Amino acid sequence: MARTLITPIQKRFSDIDAFQHVNNVSQQAYFDVGKLDYYDRVLGAEVLLGRLRIITAATSNSYIGQVRFTDPVRVATRCERVGTKSITLVQQLLVGDEVRSESRSAMVAFDFEEQRAVAVPEAWRRKLLADE
Repeated sequence: MARTLITPIQKRFSDIDAFQHVNNVSQQAYFDVGKLDYYDRVLGAEVLLGRLRIITAATSNSYIGQVRFTDPVRVATRCERVGTKSITLVQQLLVGDEVRSESRSAMVAFDFEEQRAVAVPEAWRRKLLADE
């Protein structure tokens, strides 16, 4: 199984609604923080800044349990699948060992000069599918 990386999340006052829950929009932002950390640590910053980059094509979320203001939050991120041009990431928002929400994202390798999706580079594939 591909490696899972854990990213601690710092909550902001604006993340919390009137019921003392972390709102769904903020939870999606936490998943984005986890993606950024994952790409930086697994693939390197060039996948966010270079000619070939990873962009999000689709995301689906499941909200399983409440995340409260006082909960310590972490995001677990792993690569589930690497296709020809796409990468599927699975992420979980954790409080302790309990999953409070889950996100699955279809990511695409994209050439910004040519403005088109391209095959996932073999070097990315190897790093994404490497064991822990």
